[in-house]
Amino acid sequence: MKHLSRRRNSLLSLNRKLARQLWGRLDQIRLRALNDLVSHFDFSIGNGDVQLLQGHWYVTHNGLLRLASRNRCSGIRVQPVQEFCDPQASRWAFKATVYKNPSCRGFVGYGDADPSNVSPVVRGAEMRVAETRAVNRALRKAYGIGICSVEEIGSLPARRQPEANVRKLPPQPVNRNGEPKLRDQLCLLIRQHRLDASLVKQYAADFCGAKDLRQASREQIESFIAHLAESAANDREALLCKLNSYASPGTAGAA
Repeated sequence: MKHLSRRRNSLLSLNRKLARQLWGRLDQIRLRALNDLVSHFDFSIGNGDVQLLQGHWYVTHNGLLRLASRNRCSGIRVQPVQEFCDPQASRWAFKATVYKNPSCRGFVGYGDADPSNVSPVVRGAEMRVAETRAVNRALRKAYGIGICSVEEIGSLPARRQPEANVRKLPPQPVNRNGEPKLRDQLCLLIRQHRLDASLVKQYAADFCGAKDLRQASREQIESFIAHLAESAANDREALLCKLNSYASPGTAGAA
């Protein structure tokens, strides 16, 4: 019991540290919510189990699958809901049933996806997104998780168009809110999701509409970081495909 308590306290401490590095200083409400998630479900920010987006905690598909594995989930059955599927319109709906143990009657969840409710980075992968959303909802029901999953939300609010004389990224160690530099936030995301830094840099410049990332404004880079975090949590495989499109022939690209 003491060993378990020490392990949990260590995990809590590590999660708080990573949260500050990724998202800056958090208020007590968000810290308490993070502590509850760690204490009840052993979620880890370092493993990509949870994300903080627009001030709210979201669990990820990775975090839910890891939770199911730790609790020896017996199986997950997924099937399309044919009457709500339209391949021509890239509209898909799935039903997922989670069986926590061999005698479990099953926890059911539904998920849907179409071009109007997925991030631009996963356009063309709506079927996979719908399946993932169904599985996530079923897993959240099975294990009593009240927060939404990253994959169940649509894209983040559209970024604003760059303005004419917008302020450039200043060489400050932290911003006025006490958050880490944008460069450090980007580096942490790259390490956390094991991305190719050079490809991310090219993608960022393209995303910001700049020949060189140093020419991009703070607002543009902040928008890219939020977009990258959501894309990596939503569908890392699709993000890797996007990054690899910037690789020169013969270059391995992201891991």
